[in-house]
Amino acid sequence: MNKKLIIIFFLTINAFVCGQSKISENNPDRIVLNLTENPATSIAITWRTVKESVEPKVEISKSTQWTDFVKSTVTHNAVKQKFVTDRSDVVYHYSVVIDNLTPATNYVYRVGSDSVWSEWNQFTTADLIKSPFKFVFLGDPQDDLKEHCSRVFREAFKKAPDAKFWLIGGDLVTNPQDNLWEEFFYAAGFIFRTMPIIAAPGNHDHLVIDAYGKQKPSKEIASTWTSHFTLPENGLGDLKETNYYIDYQGVRFVVINSQVKVVEQASWLDGLLSDNPNKWTIVCFHHPIYSATSERNDKTTREAFQPIFDKYNVELVLNGHDHTYARSKMIKYGKPVAPGEKGTTYVVSVSGPKAYPLNDKFDDLMVKTGNELQLYQVIELNENKIFYKAYTVDGNLFDSFELTK
Repeated sequence: MNKKLIIIFFLTINAFVCGQSKISENNPDRIVLNLTENPATSIAITWRTVKESVEPKVEISKSTQWTDFVKSTVTHNAVKQKFVTDRSDVVYHYSVVIDNLTPATNYVYRVGSDSVWSEWNQFTTADLIKSPFKFVFLGDPQDDLKEHCSRVFREAFKKAPDAKFWLIGGDLVTNPQDNLWEEFFYAAGFIFRTMPIIAAPGNHDHLVIDAYGKQKPSKEIASTWTSHFTLPENGLGDLKETNYYIDYQGVRFVVINSQVKVVEQASWLDGLLSDNPNKWTIVCFHHPIYSATSERNDKTTREAFQPIFDKYNVELVLNGHDHTYARSKMIKYGKPVAPGEKGTTYVVSVSGPKAYPLNDKFDDLMVKTGNELQLYQVIELNENKIFYKAYTVDGNLFDSFELTK
């Protein structure tokens, strides 16, 4: 009798585990929202499953005070991509760009198929008018994503739960291995399901894994970038999803891929900013023009872009790469401006635990520097001011300034 009970017990447990495994393989994960070039009327949604979904889709509805929104959902079919990871696992990525949304409106959505769905998540579209908003900027996460970046992601969300989106300045992972992307999404938890993100690629986002399992640099963005994200394609034609711009409530955000084709992108940027209806311009790319890290001095990037920033009075440039913190004075033509004159403020920051020593070569241009810090930045804008605050991961204000226009 006891032997029979033991056998039944183990058969039951085995059935339960197999059932759970089947569900997890079909269950949507790595769900992420990305802004589009029309953030007031559209949104991009990307996710993954281990087992193929036959008819992947998104259900979406305007948010309501109760669960009655489920009666008015609209279904959008997803684009499916079969993907082989560096571990030779076959997985499936899905993406949808949803258009014709109402500006400044809360929406509820879920992803999946008729058999398995995600939970319902909520996001808000941008406003069409030039209204105040805030966003979060993060320098390189890159290393020890689960162990150490989880904290900074969650503290940033706690500090600014009303941010409209997050902007990440490159090196999201240290190489394109799937287990690192798994850690990246683990660290974010539910955040990217409700908080749209945009990102500039870094040098580590351009690494590839060869047939021998070794990583090496590439001029092409890693395929894991384009499979996990659905970013705008309004930049240079062959730099889709790595070079683009978004106009958001009176601010032009420009993302540059500083790893490749710098001169060509500088020409593109010149044309883009010559016809800019927005009052503020913020540019983000990975490699700093003014580095605070020893043995780094990116002359090529500086010579390509600084004249354009000077020409069009770009207010704020956000960078990563150096694994330090540095905030410049307002600069024009390579020198600090006189009081009352226009100039560009350059910021380098880092969110991950990797740290490099400081260098004093640009100290005469700097207001604040630091290293061995994990930081996140909350940046608030209205029609006349930019309010910038950099916080350490333990919640202390490390740096702040205002720009007036």
